[in-house]
Amino acid sequence: MLELLSEHACFGGVQRFYRHDARAIGLPMRFSVFIPAAPAGARLPALFYLAGLTCTEETFMVKAGAQRGAASAGLILIAPDTSPRGAAIAGEADAWDFGVGAGFYVDATEAPWNAHYQMASYIHELRELVLRELPVDGDRIGIFGHSMGGHGALTLALRNPELFRSVSAFAPIAAPTLCPWGKKAFTGYLGADQSRWQQYDASALMAKLRAPFPDGILIDQGLGDKFLAEQLYPEVFEAACRAAGQPLELRRHAGYDHGYYFIASFIDEHLRFHSRNLRGV
Repeated sequence: MLELLSEHACFGGVQRFYRHDARAIGLPMRFSVFIPAAPAGARLPALFYLAGLTCTEETFMVKAGAQRGAASAGLILIAPDTSPRGAAIAGEADAWDFGVGAGFYVDATEAPWNAHYQMASYIHELRELVLRELPVDGDRIGIFGHSMGGHGALTLALRNPELFRSVSAFAPIAAPTLCPWGKKAFTGYLGADQSRWQQYDASALMAKLRAPFPDGILIDQGLGDKFLAEQLYPEVFEAACRAAGQPLELRRHAGYDHGYYFIASFIDEHLRFHSRNLRGV
């Protein structure tokens, strides 16, 4: 059951914010949707956008400036929250890079996180929900994201290429098993056994595949990003794609940092990339 929290006219379409009881999470979750103008009864291609650390379901819709391009391309945009809220786990809000706002799009196996932090399963639940409740064409769904959300988009797509038919990312955490953010999150959510971590590492997943997205993967990375050297490792994912025969366009941009000015600068190119790929499905 969807609860409509607010609705706003936007570029001829509508921007909505919803809340619903999430089975996978065991708590209410919020998400946002932009629906462009379309003929009655039409089912449209859709893009899931996964946001990064500290963000909410509002961040992308407010900051990225994506609605104009989505309206032009006839794309629905769907942005979930980045973690459960109200889980009442001791210490869950003590750090900005773990717990609240930092669900890392994994299904936690370690107590106390495993009771509610089931974000990978939640994205699948949300996909099924929007197929039932919104005018989404289930055969034309793509996924993209930023930073932690770029990690989530890549891993969800690589694990489910039959569900997410197009994938891109902005400054993704491309090899989380190698970086401080990933090691902290995976240890807390998944435990010390690093063999469990591989299923949520895009570079490790790609190493076991053979060109799962023949139409290509698009990644944009700012060279002025202060997290590039220590946290992101795009070169590791690039090497994994090369070995897998996976077409990858990894664009490196001088002067751009990790924030939403960077995302807003290239968002229209990502929308066109997905629109082109999904049109051919």
